[in-house]
Amino acid sequence: MSCFQTQPFHSGSSLMIPFSVLDLAPIKQGSDAAQAFRNSLDLARHAEALGFKRFWLAEHHNMTGIASAATSVVIGHVAGGTKTIRVGSGGVMLPNHSPLVIAEQFGTLESLYPGRIDLGLGRAPGTDQLTARAMRRDLATAAENFPHDVLELQALLGDVQPNQAIRAVPGMGTNVPLWILGSSMFGAQLAAMLGLPFAFASHFAPQMMMPALREYRARFEPSAQLDKPYAMVGVNVFAADSDVEAQRMFTSLQQQFINLRRGTPGPLPPPVDDMDALWSPAEKAGVAQSLACSAVGSPAVVEDKLKALIADTAADELMTTGQIYDHAARLRSFEIAAEVRDRLARAAA
Repeated sequence: MSCFQTQPFHSGSSLMIPFSVLDLAPIKQGSDAAQAFRNSLDLARHAEALGFKRFWLAEHHNMTGIASAATSVVIGHVAGGTKTIRVGSGGVMLPNHSPLVIAEQFGTLESLYPGRIDLGLGRAPGTDQLTARAMRRDLATAAENFPHDVLELQALLGDVQPNQAIRAVPGMGTNVPLWILGSSMFGAQLAAMLGLPFAFASHFAPQMMMPALREYRARFEPSAQLDKPYAMVGVNVFAADSDVEAQRMFTSLQQQFINLRRGTPGPLPPPVDDMDALWSPAEKAGVAQSLACSAVGSPAVVEDKLKALIADTAADELMTTGQIYDHAARLRSFEIAAEVRDRLARAAA
C-alpha cells in the first residue's frame, strides 16, 4: 500500500494549507527525559519561527522512548516557552482520565495561554494492555464511554448552565477547541456527528485513511465549533539534503517500530546503514505498511510526496512528524518541510 497513489477526492484540492508538528518528545538511546523536553521546546520555537500552525504532543505510557506521558504538563512547558504557535494534544487518551480533570487541566492551560490551546482526544490507551489496566482498571467500559465522555468534557469547557452543580474551575467558559483523533471509521463518524475537526493518524495507521475521510465529510453535521468539515492527516517527514541521508535517518523510526512489535520498546535508536540485517521479511513488510504515509528523501522527493498527499486527500491541514535521532537533523527536516509548504503555496497562488 502507498499513501501517495490513491484516487483524489477532487482535482481542485488547494495546496495552500497549513502545516503543523506532532512531537513525541523522543528519548534517545544514551539520553533522558530532561533532554527530550529541552529538545521539544527547541523544536517548538523552531517550528514557530518557520510558520507552523500547531505543535502537538501525544499521551503514551510505560514507553521508555517517549517522554510526554504527562501531556498537559509538557504542553504547559512548550506553551510557556513560545509566543504564537498553537500548542495542544495529539492526543489526550480520554478514557484514561476523568473528563472533569481534563477540563480543569486544559482550562488552566487556556487561562495561562489564551487562544493558543488545542485539545485533541483519542480513545486508545496509548500503551500496552497491561499498562492500560494499571490506569483504567476497567478497559471495556472506559472505551465504550468515550462518546459520552467527549460530550461531558465539551459541556464542562462550555458556558455554565442554570443549576449546574459540577463546574471545571478553571475550564468553564473557556471553550477550548476539541478535535477527534482516530485511525478508523469510529473516530470519523464521531467527529462528524459532533461537528468537530478530525485528525487521522495516517502516520502510523494509514489503511483506513481514505474511507474514514469520505465518511467524515459525508456525515458531517455543523456545530457551534465548526460549520464545515475540517480534516487533518498525519505524515512522517524525514527530509535531508540527499535521499541517502534521509533514508538513513528513517531507520531510527523503522527500528522503533520493529522493537515495539517484538514487545521490546525502548529509547529511540540511532540510525543504521542496513536495516535488512535487523528485520525479517515479514517485519519489513509490516513496517512498510504501517509507515506508508512517510515522505522520505531530498527536498524534491518530499515535495512530490506531500503535494500528492494533499491532492489525494483534500486535507485541510498536514500534521508532520519525524522521530529523528539527531536533533540538528530533525530541525533541518522541519526546515525543509516549511520550504516545501511555501513552494506549494506560491505555485497555487
